[in-house]
Amino acid sequence: MTMDSSTNSNPKTLTTNLLFISLLLFTNLLTLFFSSTFYSSTCTPTFYATTHNDNGNNNDNENNINNNDVEDDNDLPPEFRAATSPQRLPLGFNRNFDSDTIHPPLPNACTLFPSLLRRYMTYTVNGSCPDDELFSQKLLLKGCEPLPRRRCRPASPPNFPPPLPFPSSLWTTPSDDSVVWTSYSCKSYVCLINRTRSPNFDDCKDCFDLNGREKHRWTRKESGGLDFSIDDVLATRVPGSVRIGLDIGGGVATFAVRMRERNVTILTTTLNLNGPFNTFIASRGVIPLYLSISQRLPFFDNTLDIVHSMHVLSNWIPEKLLHFLLFDVYRVLRPGGLFWLDHFFCVGDQLEEVYEPMIQSVGFKKVKWVIGRKLDRPNLKEMYLSALMEKPLNNSW
Repeated sequence: MTMDSSTNSNPKTLTTNLLFISLLLFTNLLTLFFSSTFYSSTCTPTFYATTHNDNGNNNDNENNINNNDVEDDNDLPPEFRAATSPQRLPLGFNRNFDSDTIHPPLPNACTLFPSLLRRYMTYTVNGSCPDDELFSQKLLLKGCEPLPRRRCRPASPPNFPPPLPFPSSLWTTPSDDSVVWTSYSCKSYVCLINRTRSPNFDDCKDCFDLNGREKHRWTRKESGGLDFSIDDVLATRVPGSVRIGLDIGGGVATFAVRMRERNVTILTTTLNLNGPFNTFIASRGVIPLYLSISQRLPFFDNTLDIVHSMHVLSNWIPEKLLHFLLFDVYRVLRPGGLFWLDHFFCVGDQLEEVYEPMIQSVGFKKVKWVIGRKLDRPNLKEMYLSALMEKPLNNSW
């Protein structure tokens, strides 16, 4: 004998089932709400699919999508958003990243200058980059650092010559054919060498003349003077213990060249301020770093034997920024490493009232400390400081 289940239902069981179904539906809706809210607030869609195809061309549909997106996102160029948006790791969660996503660096200052950013980040994907060195350097100097990556090929000289062999490259002016000159007032190295007589240049005017003052920098010993020689500085350490270092704002890298002649590897930070400084440095066979003084030094803690800077670190830098920079120098130096502050300049009582206390607060030990008058503009009462300092071997934190 069979029984009809509809006529023998237990009211209590039915009520329980309805409660369970309601609870399940509520939790699913709650999960959907939180997941969609979290994803939309933390993840920006990638633009690889809308800016790239297998043939390397952008079609009209893609351009229409990108234009709509730009209007909805503060008019930021699509390639900028593609370069800086979060990107999912193809193999999922990675323990080294502690994430399944890579977040490329996004300097806040980049978005503060949309016209420069738009010019820098507008190009044909897989094509040629615009000739925009001046605009990219302006972005960098305004704090858009590091510059966003681009998917285009920069211009190169049409008849690029093979590099000069080492060591003759260290003291030889390279060929004009090694430079793309469009961004500079001078269009040849002869012009750069002769720019000491031009009123259009006000910084590093004689840098490119390798047979002028560059030929003798850091080689002359001057007892008790502001000009320390490299050999005197190296003599303060155990022979061979100074091996790698950094020169901040090193012009055409003559300091690095002098150190390489002594088997020391120095990287030089420099910008292209109306001249091809980075290209010139590379042609000499030493390494340029295209960085401003605002960027964190790209080295791990306690790694460098020496950090040097001539003229660049001075009172034109805002005090708080300079304080951060000095601590960054301290960070990258190994215990016992040297900081050579070469011809730091300031005015009047600034050295005693501001900069000496600032430098001492960082924690360096004085090895040499020489103060002198800056004589080219006596009415301004400018002072020079040349100092050699050491990061303590013990208790450096």
